[in-house]
Amino acid sequence: MEMDEVKDKIPCSTLAVDSIVRLGTAGLAWGFFSGRYEADKQGLTGSGKASFVVSSFKVKSVGKYGLHWGVFAGVFSATRCGVQRYRMEKDWVNSCIAGAVTGAALAARTRSWVQVLGTAAMVSAITSAADYTLAL
Repeated sequence: MEMDEVKDKIPCSTLAVDSIVRLGTAGLAWGFFSGRYEADKQGLTGSGKASFVVSSFKVKSVGKYGLHWGVFAGVFSATRCGVQRYRMEKDWVNSCIAGAVTGAALAARTRSWVQVLGTAAMVSAITSAADYTLAL
């Protein structure tokens, strides 16, 4: 059995959870290391650096990065999988649609149609280009 055949039988929800866990963990790491970077930038060392990184603000930013990255990955992978199964095609258009939906969902908090449409177009273009180059 080919890997693509196995991947086609995996439920979209499983792919979404896998993406949430993977990118959510990456977001947590990003948040932690960005706190260390900011502490280095301010010239903190030793216990001052540790307390800065562990401060409530930094802990919140670590969680925020993890949550945002995880939601982004989950929405994108679930939408891409659903569109792929609906269209019965495996091409860059699936990534284009999923990128637009994901970008719009992430920018919806701004309540600005200009930002929603701009973010949807930008994320759609980036994900389509990434998917197209992987196919080459």
